[in-house]
Amino acid sequence: MENFALIFAAIFLGYTAKRLKLFPEDTPAIFNKFVIYISLPAMTLLEVPKLTFSLDVLIPVMIAWITMFFSALIVFFISKILKFSKEITGALMLVAVLGNTSFVGIPLVSAFLGDAALPYIIMYDQLGAFIAVVTYGTFVASYYSSAVKVDIKTVAKRVVTFPPFITLLLALCFMGTTFNPLLTSVLSAFSSTIVPLALFAVGLQLNFKLPSHELKPFSAALTIKLIISPFIAFLACRIFGWDTLAAAVSILESGMGPMIVAGALATMAGLSPRLSSAIVGYGILMSFLTSAVLFQLIR
Repeated sequence: MENFALIFAAIFLGYTAKRLKLFPEDTPAIFNKFVIYISLPAMTLLEVPKLTFSLDVLIPVMIAWITMFFSALIVFFISKILKFSKEITGALMLVAVLGNTSFVGIPLVSAFLGDAALPYIIMYDQLGAFIAVVTYGTFVASYYSSAVKVDIKTVAKRVVTFPPFITLLLALCFMGTTFNPLLTSVLSAFSSTIVPLALFAVGLQLNFKLPSHELKPFSAALTIKLIISPFIAFLACRIFGWDTLAAAVSILESGMGPMIVAGALATMAGLSPRLSSAIVGYGILMSFLTSAVLFQLIR
């Protein structure tokens, strides 16, 4: 209960601060950078070494890519059937496929499944969602918008120089290692900032402007992201016979709301900015309800 109270309080305070204009417009970007460059690497170094190498470690990564692959196919075919414009299709390829597996996923999934789920959440986020947004996301933005061009070298450089990714590789080298209590204490202090800061930043970025004439793609995007995606993950786990904590984490993570970075990428590329923002804003809030239902179904 305390975890959920913190989640809602942080988002509410962030949204209230936005409405009252208490912080500069670039505050969310600053908070997000702190989370990405400090909090998330600290949590990665703290939690990943607790894992022991097994199939469970790879389950979140496999489910992440399976879910995103089939979700993208569904978006593509629905866009063809409903005759969405190129810009709307590109926007949905981003916000209906890429989930908020870090800023919302970490606090929400750990609230449902406990701290033991954190290493698997990080694996899903870093080797799944993160790599997808800098590779698949960049490709989609460039393909559907003439404003952005594909640069394979730039994409590769982003992946291998991204601090949380470097930290993940380092943490994997220390699997099974127990750190010095002082180091553990420092890492724990920094990692504890991820929930309040990340969710406060989410509240600062929520946008609820819904274009009425874009209700159809809006509904399609949220149906795919919040219902179909976790169903794909659930089905994959059943097909492979995976019924572990790692599988539960993977299913819940696949049902997280749209990724804020994906919405920002769509906006930057000129892919239906208003629609993208509305999908991200409403999707994040709706994911609290849908993930609770999902948790009851898989527990």
